[in-house]
Amino acid sequence: MAITSANQLELLQTAEAVAREKMIEPGLVIEAMEESLARAAKSRYGADMDIRVAIDRRTGRASFTRVRTVVEDGEVENYQAEMTVEQAGQYLDAPKVGDTFVEEIPPVELGRIAAQSAKQVILQKVREAERDRQYEEFKDRAGTIINGLVKREEYGNIIVDVGAGEAVLRRNDKIGRESYRPNDRIRAYVKDVRREARGPQIFLSRTAPEFMAELFKMEVPEIYDGIIEIKAVARDPGSRAKIAVISYDHSIDPVGACVGMRGSRVQAVVNELQGEKIDIIPWNEDMPTFLVNALQPAEVSKVVLDEEAERIEIVVPEDQLSLAIGRRGQNVRLASQLTGMDIDIMTEAEESERRQQEFETRTQLFMDSLDLDEFLAQLLVSEGFTSLEEVAYVERDELLVIEGVDEETADELQARARDVLEAQNRAALENARALGVEDSLVAFDALTPQMIEALAKDGIKTLDDFATCADWELAGGYTTVDGQRVKDDGLLEPFDVSLEEAQNMVMTARVLLGWVDPEDLAGAQDEDDEGDGESDEADESGEVAAAGTGES
Repeated sequence: MAITSANQLELLQTAEAVAREKMIEPGLVIEAMEESLARAAKSRYGADMDIRVAIDRRTGRASFTRVRTVVEDGEVENYQAEMTVEQAGQYLDAPKVGDTFVEEIPPVELGRIAAQSAKQVILQKVREAERDRQYEEFKDRAGTIINGLVKREEYGNIIVDVGAGEAVLRRNDKIGRESYRPNDRIRAYVKDVRREARGPQIFLSRTAPEFMAELFKMEVPEIYDGIIEIKAVARDPGSRAKIAVISYDHSIDPVGACVGMRGSRVQAVVNELQGEKIDIIPWNEDMPTFLVNALQPAEVSKVVLDEEAERIEIVVPEDQLSLAIGRRGQNVRLASQLTGMDIDIMTEAEESERRQQEFETRTQLFMDSLDLDEFLAQLLVSEGFTSLEEVAYVERDELLVIEGVDEETADELQARARDVLEAQNRAALENARALGVEDSLVAFDALTPQMIEALAKDGIKTLDDFATCADWELAGGYTTVDGQRVKDDGLLEPFDVSLEEAQNMVMTARVLLGWVDPEDLAGAQDEDDEGDGESDEADESGEVAAAGTGES
């Protein structure tokens, strides 16, 4: 069939019909037709030719042209699509390199094979245009809730018709044992939109914490307006969830607003989440207070916060232990997710026993090291002294406040403590040198003899060895393995060296060795100081009595 023998308007009509069906621009369909006809023409005239087809958008007439480009003499590689300046002089006036010569050629006869090839090109182009349209439409909808119809189930994954395309609700993103049948309506959170070779992939989720947050935003106008903010969400999908909210208007109760009149607002979310129980908790900047609220309905006696290790110890009455932990650890697990910290729970009896053991250990330390009787050693521990260093180098006035300790006794205590520490330092240094420690490490002021001994036992014997250490190797830290935080012991952790202190020590060693420019180090320190403008008020080892209550 010759292209000119067909009704030329059919091309435009076909393009418009396909564009309406696929919801893409008619111009894209016509461009696909032009490319398919050009390929068919190349198969007729020769694959090396640069043949182009233009379809008139008003009449539908297809014009076939051959294009040849002018190149330098001797640089012609494709004689079908290129020609020299001399050759171009036969067709063009004053030709120069880069000019093109365009001539019209007869339309091709579309045989069966050529027609089939043209059809495949058009379909491919239309599919690509359709995929681009879908991606552009959905890429900005990631992080929102979408409604759709269930089309089918494939290997446990639900294929959802979302209007202009298909989305996937994977098996692990469904709540519990949810089951759907074709044409069921479904509401889900658009978790991710990715452009892939097989087309845009839209991934949905009903288990994501963000899904619950978006549902509350739909049900609670104050959240949508920004008066109330959702600070954190933790979910055990299909079973229980905790959501922390804060109000920026003191006249509005954030918990009450989320619950709604007779629980209407929260109940709408619960129904959508297959009966998932939801605890709504008031957010508090003070982490211990917030955690007390998060562990409701359990009552908490005491909270001990260790910010550096991102760990919190909770002390509860004996009868509240099971309630605080929850069924299969659910309550404490959700509270941990909500706060972003590891939580250790113990009863008051366990905490008392641990404190008694610490008291006895420290008492025995002072009795053995300072040659004190039990009563005086207990007095030191009761006043908060935990180590020989504290006794040796504390202001004398702090010892004088202890009952029965006068100036002479205080001086004697400090002298004994310093003598013991000096003896321990000498012994540690001798052991370190016996292990092969070099003077470069011994002369490093940031390290005590006991630290040097500990490093030597691990094979770190020079300042160069020390400078290659990572801060977490020295101070310790935590590694996440299979979703669980695992403790990594540090070489200097027994000496209470923090991560920041370890980092400063390593960087100082690198400066001394000439590995790091001191000016670069000072610049980095200035940036850190700017970022640490606000300091936490709570002491890292401080204890906070739990006296607040929250609503759920």
